[in-house]
Amino acid sequence: MEIGGNGIEQWERIWTPHRKEYLTAMAGQFDDDTCPFCRAIAGDDDLVVVRSDHAYVVLNKYPYNSGHLLVCTNRHVATYDLLTEQEALDVQHLTQQAMRSLTAVSRCTGFNIGMNQGRVAGAGVQNHFHQHVVPRWANDSNFMPIIGGAKVVSELLEQTRDLLVENWSH
Repeated sequence: MEIGGNGIEQWERIWTPHRKEYLTAMAGQFDDDTCPFCRAIAGDDDLVVVRSDHAYVVLNKYPYNSGHLLVCTNRHVATYDLLTEQEALDVQHLTQQAMRSLTAVSRCTGFNIGMNQGRVAGAGVQNHFHQHVVPRWANDSNFMPIIGGAKVVSELLEQTRDLLVENWSH
């Protein structure tokens, strides 16, 4: 970390050019043709772990932790209150399965589970419902984010996906 001109600690920047496309793609305003979650439904994403009738699970391309999953509806719908009863049940069941699978594969000891609804709440893809399932471990906020200002993801996304597919808990 550095101390900025205002005397406040500031994170050093890490170069991530792969995020440029995502950040500039209509500022999160995706339609059915450009939405990354709709494209994943069409089979345009190698990070999909499992599919159900009304929802599916995909690894987050920009994870907070290794194994960070997104449970997405198949239908391009913006918010939780607009889900059908069956969509909500599929999201619920896939979230439970994701927790069991992540625990088995990564031996995590906790989870952050949540959804950001709308731009002001931090939704990066605000018009397609998705819920985050983030595995957590004791001391997973080690010295890297605190001293180095960086988050370490210790496994390639494709490796995580393969482990989850092989060990998916129904």
